[in-house]
Amino acid sequence: MAEDVFIAQTREGPIAGHVSGSGAPLLLLHGGPALSDYMDMLYPETDGWRSVRYQQRGLTPSAVSGPFTVDRHVADAVAVLDTLGLRRTVVLGHSWGGYLALQLAASHPDRVAGLVLVDPLGAVGDGGVADMGQHLADRMPPAAMARFGMVAARLAGPDPTDADALESLTLLWPGYFADPATAPPVPSAMRTSLEGYRETFASVAEYQASGFSGKLREVQVPSVFVLGERSPMPVSQGEQTAALMPKAEVVLVPGAGHLPWHEQAGCVAAALETIRERAAGPDAAW
Repeated sequence: MAEDVFIAQTREGPIAGHVSGSGAPLLLLHGGPALSDYMDMLYPETDGWRSVRYQQRGLTPSAVSGPFTVDRHVADAVAVLDTLGLRRTVVLGHSWGGYLALQLAASHPDRVAGLVLVDPLGAVGDGGVADMGQHLADRMPPAAMARFGMVAARLAGPDPTDADALESLTLLWPGYFADPATAPPVPSAMRTSLEGYRETFASVAEYQASGFSGKLREVQVPSVFVLGERSPMPVSQGEQTAALMPKAEVVLVPGAGHLPWHEQAGCVAAALETIRERAAGPDAAW
């Protein structure tokens, strides 16, 4: 798909992204945090939308420096919208990107017309981080587990590297899918920033402890949670988070993992159509 490049300038450095397609605007927020932007994987699901995706802070061509806080990530998203002249848009977030979408909607309700949250980090407790980590480990074959133990030791040591973090992701990757044995390989261009990952999750923990979940009761836009039935992220996290939001619904995708569009093509497109219908009105951005 043809893409146009843009740069959003912020006080803390540039945020680089791409725009493709035509139709109502759709902001895509990738997971991680501090991973390469992979949201072009979802282009088959976003046909009929003007899709905006960008590399989040931490990796080139965007700024590689922090601060890696929730507030800074939200400000970067707003800077992208401002740069493209988007007053209000539907937001599609996956994993950590779903949590970022919730934060954006809570702090800038005038900029968000609707939400599609695909297997997101939740807003209850630790968001599902510990359970997800355990489920991923349980899905790992013995040989990979032995290697993972060595990588985890390096990550816990005095001099962990981005290469260690990427190897950890590579070992965990099959467990994100409903059937790890048939999982696709990690995208060849995937990179990660250990600093960005750790500092962002530290900021998430602070928000969780301060009662962020209570703010979701004020999010009044139509929202669809698309949850993989066999995802390592507990379905209960999405369900509990959705229950906090007055206009949210849950779609459980059977036989699907953390990237549910992989096993059940069309599940995200269907959620987007639901939001298109419910968000249309005199204040819609399109």
